[in-house]
Amino acid sequence: MIKHTGIEIEEKGKVDRITLFLYLLFVVIGWFNIYAASYDLENATGMFDLSTRAGSQLIWIGTSLLIAFSLIKIEVSFYETYSFLFYLIGIFLLVVTLIVAQEINGSRSWLIIGPVRLQPAEFMKFIISLALAKVLNTYDFKLMDKKNLMLVSSIIILPTLLVIFQSETGTALVYLSLILVLYREGLPGGVLFMGIAAIIYFILGIRFSDEQIGMLSKGEIMTVVLIIIFSAGMVWSYLKRKRTFFIIILISSVPFLIALILYFFSETIDWGMFSLISLGVTAFHLLYLFLRYRVKTYFYIFLFLIVSFGFLESTEYVFNDVLQPHQQMRIKVTLGMEQDLSGAGYHVGQSKIAIGSGGLTGKGYLNGTQTKLKYVPEQDTDFIFCTIGEEHGFIGSTIVMILFTVFVLRLLKLAERQTTTFGRVYGYSVVSIFFFHLLINIGMVIGIMPVIGIPLPFFSYGGSSLWGFTILLFIFLRIDKSRKRG
Repeated sequence: MIKHTGIEIEEKGKVDRITLFLYLLFVVIGWFNIYAASYDLENATGMFDLSTRAGSQLIWIGTSLLIAFSLIKIEVSFYETYSFLFYLIGIFLLVVTLIVAQEINGSRSWLIIGPVRLQPAEFMKFIISLALAKVLNTYDFKLMDKKNLMLVSSIIILPTLLVIFQSETGTALVYLSLILVLYREGLPGGVLFMGIAAIIYFILGIRFSDEQIGMLSKGEIMTVVLIIIFSAGMVWSYLKRKRTFFIIILISSVPFLIALILYFFSETIDWGMFSLISLGVTAFHLLYLFLRYRVKTYFYIFLFLIVSFGFLESTEYVFNDVLQPHQQMRIKVTLGMEQDLSGAGYHVGQSKIAIGSGGLTGKGYLNGTQTKLKYVPEQDTDFIFCTIGEEHGFIGSTIVMILFTVFVLRLLKLAERQTTTFGRVYGYSVVSIFFFHLLINIGMVIGIMPVIGIPLPFFSYGGSSLWGFTILLFIFLRIDKSRKRG
């Protein structure tokens, strides 16, 4: 139906059918796989037995559908008007959870209300997304204004710190993935680059920290070289000074060339010391360029170099003194530093065996031996993807990943076609959260990501997870449904 307003043409929208179909498909496939993952060979029960995991999930699915239907009927103005109230309630629940929650599997993140267990951190995903959308939709809002940037950062960082205190590191990382939304709304690409660089520094610094070469470890030397290359590359990228780029590369190479020459006369060269000299020469040259030409970009690159090295030197402290021993072991196993097949690496080891045993076409539904004999821990929650791999093989796993890819791309398209900043920001928040969950969950199951315990959307068993993802998605579908078309 088309309504003429005199200014624009408005058309009554419908819920996006492709996204709705994929949601229902994921929920059904997830339910079947929860039944398969929790199936007991000796005491087999029906899929509708409410005393089983599959039966409980069926109840959660039914309530999720009711929630989805209700969310579609609520006016969009309600979500925008009460965004901050939702945020305050969410923060309050996180604080209450931190104080009163019992420790379960090493974390204090569950509120137990009678027979029901809820995880408030799951609901904060859509709450933070609404708060961000509300703030960024403010009239004449400029993200890079210092006060605005601090406000937006606080909206993300406050709940992140609270869930870290609950020992829910995985959920905290999901919140931080919303930085991708800020990048879409005007955050400079350099900030995103620095985040990626920090991850690389951390990995290199920890992965090769055992081999000491003079003043620095092998990992530190490799990272110092990378910092110099990054700094020179920023000169080329931001200032378009190719000549200066090559000069920086040349002068930073001189200490290494001197060390190489001395190496022929003595095999006890301190490569770490010469790496530091190279870094220092590069830093002084950037500072000299700033003082000579008074171009602030040189100073910013100089600061990037100094902060990068400072971050590198702090990684060992963070790894050894801040992270818990089980978190350290998970990272070591992921980076190939440790095997620990009976400890931290057991989950991933058994998961790989289960997925690998599925071969091309899988062993068939309910015929997976690894999962049926309960070799894989958490196989109906965080590690449910290994059930798909074992019983449906490479083909089944690929189909599921293709469906999820289509789902994320569809959400991206919906986000981009929004006609308001509120709708676009919320849409990109939804995309970021789902993308991060899929990347980390499937990555940790196949052993290329650390085990941080986050569910596979719509597949993993759990009411809080399913409710949280359903609310997150259907608020967006409601916003998309009401967008103006012209």
